[in-house]
Amino acid sequence: MDIQALKQEQLARAAEVVREDDFDVMPPRYIGGADVGFEQGDVTRAALVILEYPSLKLVEHRVARVATTMPYIPGYLSFREYPALLAAWQLLEQKPDLLMVDGQGIAHPRRLGVASHFGLLVDVPTLGVAKRRLCGKFEPLDETPGTTQPLMDKGEQIGWVLRSKARCNPLFISTGHRIHHTTALSLVESCLKGYRLPEPTRWADAVASQRPAFVRWQQMG
Repeated sequence: MDIQALKQEQLARAAEVVREDDFDVMPPRYIGGADVGFEQGDVTRAALVILEYPSLKLVEHRVARVATTMPYIPGYLSFREYPALLAAWQLLEQKPDLLMVDGQGIAHPRRLGVASHFGLLVDVPTLGVAKRRLCGKFEPLDETPGTTQPLMDKGEQIGWVLRSKARCNPLFISTGHRIHHTTALSLVESCLKGYRLPEPTRWADAVASQRPAFVRWQQMG
């Protein structure tokens, strides 16, 4: 694995990321959610869901499993994840106007997390909703849901830290592609329904892991 070549590709692609709002439709009619996981390391599983907006009703879900072609290398996870995301994307009947990805956008040491990488590949507005910080610093958050702090790195704001639910660790929201970080934050806030995760990535996780909420939804359908 040529890490130097991957690094140069990241830097080149990061320079192509559009950090301002560039929507075909706003407000969006459909918001997507994406979640990627690994099955024993040999298989990469990507789940994509499509929700109507603003009702947040689940209208479509797709899961793709592809052979994992790259080992885990910190800072280069998007290269490992995007092949399965592309496979799931190709299965969608209704493409989203905006996609929330469980992972980093530009809140990445080289400003190219999976939300940015995949957003460039499919040329759709994307944002990252990460459960852990990869880089950057922020002031302490109080416990009040809705509290935010800027996520800063090397003198620039690379995202927001959001306390989405009391007594839960915060989320790290960042531009993926074709969206400003402030718009990204407001859209995530509009998709919160009492859970730690916004509905698009919460449903993507539920589909990927066959969680009870998704099983019930299938039975109701």
